[in-house]
Amino acid sequence: MAPLSKRLKRFVRYLLVRWVAFWVSLLPLRLASALGAWFGGVAFALAGKERRKALASLERAGLPAEVARDTFRHLGRAAFELVCVRQIDARFEDVVEWPAADRAVLDAALARGKGVVFVSAHLGNWELLARRVAHAGYPCHTIAKETTDPRLTRLVEAFRSSAKLQSIWRGRDGAARAMLRVLKGNGILGLLIDQDTDVQSVWVPFFGHAAKTPRAAADLALRMESAVVLGFCVRAPGEGVRYRLSMVEVPAEGLDAVALTAELTRRIEAAIRESPSQWVWMHQRWKSPIPPEAATPAPLAAASPPPRAPST
Repeated sequence: MAPLSKRLKRFVRYLLVRWVAFWVSLLPLRLASALGAWFGGVAFALAGKERRKALASLERAGLPAEVARDTFRHLGRAAFELVCVRQIDARFEDVVEWPAADRAVLDAALARGKGVVFVSAHLGNWELLARRVAHAGYPCHTIAKETTDPRLTRLVEAFRSSAKLQSIWRGRDGAARAMLRVLKGNGILGLLIDQDTDVQSVWVPFFGHAAKTPRAAADLALRMESAVVLGFCVRAPGEGVRYRLSMVEVPAEGLDAVALTAELTRRIEAAIRESPSQWVWMHQRWKSPIPPEAATPAPLAAASPPPRAPST
């Protein structure tokens, strides 16, 4: 059991989240989004540790430091918009555009009957991505990590369940079997593979540096012969709250888990480069020590364009 001080801190944080969410949910969506951007700017100024992480990541990636402030503002907007998700649900087609050509990619992948491993990243608004697909009636499950506070985990689960989006909590008993059942039942299994986490991983290039990258998506797709679809929900340019979904199938034939993970990561990097302020630069993507065999990244699969995403 955690020390009393830590448990008290978690409880206070939970109450604060509930209190802020209640009041923000009463605001019109556009106003909530603007307020979120303001809070993001404040966080950039006050959260020195996270700001320094973002700036260090941008420097390593060779991108301008100015992106950091916009990243905080975008994340603040995205968070406050999600609090107003009932307003989004009421007019999803207006808020989140899903072009027919991109929807056809997912339909064609499902038509093969072996399930879809849907890969994305912490880019744009990944929660709206999953919610938009589930809202349209597709059988969706996502792999997620529980928060350190079970109360917040239940909030996240309730949020996703309200859109008939099912969560498979990584590390819980039966999680691996649940993933396989989804694919055997020709469902959609969503995974985010753009962070350095404590899971089985491989080392692949990311912005010119070897990065520890989860391999589960590639392993599942190859084992189950499932289609691999890469997609994003990126904020569209202009005023108001507008996003756009983009999807593309990534061929896995002839690739092993390392090569497929590398190709997915290459495409994720390309999408981030198109909308750099919409990725989570405060995440320490290269935090794990590089083993000697990964010091020189292996060549990537043949180049091909990433899903379309609007520039910011």
